[in-house]
Amino acid sequence: MKIEVYSPTIRRKEMDAVLTAMVEDKIGPGEQARLLIQIAKEHLRFDYCLALRSPAIALYLALKALDLEDGQGVIISALSPWYYARVIEDLRLKPIYCDVLSSSPIIGRETIEALIAKKTDGVDPRGIVIHHTLGFVPDIAAIAELGLPVIDDRSQSYGFIAGGDVTEEKEGGSGESASAGQGREAGNSTGSSGIFTILGLEERDMLTAGGGALLYAANRRDGSVLRNFGELPREYSLPDINAAMAVIQFREGAKNLEKRREIARVYAQSALRTRHKRFVQETGEYNNYAFPLILETGLKDVKAYARKKDIIVESAFDDTLVAIPGGASKESASAGEGPSLEAGFCPEAYSLSLRTVLFPLYPRLSSAEVERISKLILTLP
Repeated sequence: MKIEVYSPTIRRKEMDAVLTAMVEDKIGPGEQARLLIQIAKEHLRFDYCLALRSPAIALYLALKALDLEDGQGVIISALSPWYYARVIEDLRLKPIYCDVLSSSPIIGRETIEALIAKKTDGVDPRGIVIHHTLGFVPDIAAIAELGLPVIDDRSQSYGFIAGGDVTEEKEGGSGESASAGQGREAGNSTGSSGIFTILGLEERDMLTAGGGALLYAANRRDGSVLRNFGELPREYSLPDINAAMAVIQFREGAKNLEKRREIARVYAQSALRTRHKRFVQETGEYNNYAFPLILETGLKDVKAYARKKDIIVESAFDDTLVAIPGGASKESASAGEGPSLEAGFCPEAYSLSLRTVLFPLYPRLSSAEVERISKLILTLP
């Protein structure tokens, strides 16, 4: 039986919650969405939150809240999800692509400063959207010191521990999960320097509701801005059928994060005995959203080798801007499909998009499956 590279962690509790919502004919926005916001607040410590139908709607509203003028620039990583550019352009703003660090798939203060110094296409940036690609967390405080408003997308980094010990959530209780704990989870008001924060709930996000997102502000001042969107049409709001699943995902978060850590430890031991490289999380404890390797051999060869073992591996950045025509790759820029070479070519991101592969890492993997994947990593060509 094939082992897929991604699998949402949906167990009996999530299924029961969704069935209950269906039986009670409460599938549209309602009580479960309000409960989700209450549960999320215990973990993330925000002032105000909107439960929305998609991360794209969340990004749209966050950018609207910045009150930017037509044609102004918004800095985004070249390894951001490709919908970022569409949302920014739909608001008549200009996406400005930023290269990533050499050691991690994320932007940093130094890469942003280098981009600003280039004065790309004569457009001055007026905001930054930071994507925590593959669960790696940038130094947001250092980026915020640049003085630009920051929208922080933590959809893949939920569970990152910035410091301190971790406590388990008691069954059925309202205490902090291991993802929040006594340390600072990626999303706490104590750990975020972003004006607005997005926590996606899509299929491949760290927490999933089958779709949706939370958009929240940590402090009262920024929360008051989001309150202006509090009377959105129901069609913008997260349905209860999704919110019910998300409530369980928050409550089971500590257990799932610990399982990810256990699996990652096994993979890491195998990876150390290969010539392939790993990304670096310079501060804090990586949440093990994924297990990426930067290959020293061809990506196609590794995919074919894994397929023979009935294990699916995947290029890490196929759905990012650097891989999409009109995005930030050198080829699209040269072909005139995307931004100019100066604006669009991000060499580190482009190189990583050709060499980075993801291996299956999710809590539902059995011990036997983990062993098979570990052996695959150990014997990679």
